[in-house]
Amino acid sequence: MTPARPPRTARVPADLRRQFGRKLRQWFRINGRDLPWRRTRDPYRILVAEVMLQQTQVARVLERYDGFLREFPTLDTVARSRPARVMEAWTGLGYYARARNLHALARTVTSDAGALPSDPARLRQLPGIGAYTAGAVASFAYERRAPLVDTNVGRVLRRVFAPRVDVRTTRGQRTIWAIAEAVLPRTGRATWMHNQALIELGALICTARVARCDACPVSAMCRSAKGQRADRVV
Repeated sequence: MTPARPPRTARVPADLRRQFGRKLRQWFRINGRDLPWRRTRDPYRILVAEVMLQQTQVARVLERYDGFLREFPTLDTVARSRPARVMEAWTGLGYYARARNLHALARTVTSDAGALPSDPARLRQLPGIGAYTAGAVASFAYERRAPLVDTNVGRVLRRVFAPRVDVRTTRGQRTIWAIAEAVLPRTGRATWMHNQALIELGALICTARVARCDACPVSAMCRSAKGQRADRVV
């Protein structure tokens, strides 16, 4: 989910923003999955995970992640390899354009003897990096106060704050990105957990098929959940 333009400003009351963030992070501390890319702040390793996770289930990525990093432990090793070798190591993950983009990105960055930038705007200038991946690398590797919106995060934010927004439209996408930025914690360190928790909540509880409101840490402030409760009363 990518905004066509920079996200507009969204107003979320301060008390609601604080309560939402506090409940969300408390839940994640107890329920967050122990995933290998959550144990590192290495920008390259986080980039590989985020690229693999695009359109691929976590279970499949877990099968391939460590093996890929053993063969390509740094961005430089990707850049120095033949594209066909990177593609071969990507076998089983599908959507091979991601592997081609990763190779092109590696060559772009290492040709200038540089490292992955920490600024989301600069990250977006690299091959294959969209708004979500830029926010993820900035937040998870560099602990920048950066919003990110993928399908899971967008679903959570829409259900909690703006259930009438149509995320299939450009205007709807911009609204959700604006909410994502408005509810960020004050510090980048807290934003790391906040963003991880949003992804986790959408993956495990507030799913596309069913919203498990009884297990959701933010259901008390969720506009969609309140609407469902009102319907049941009627």
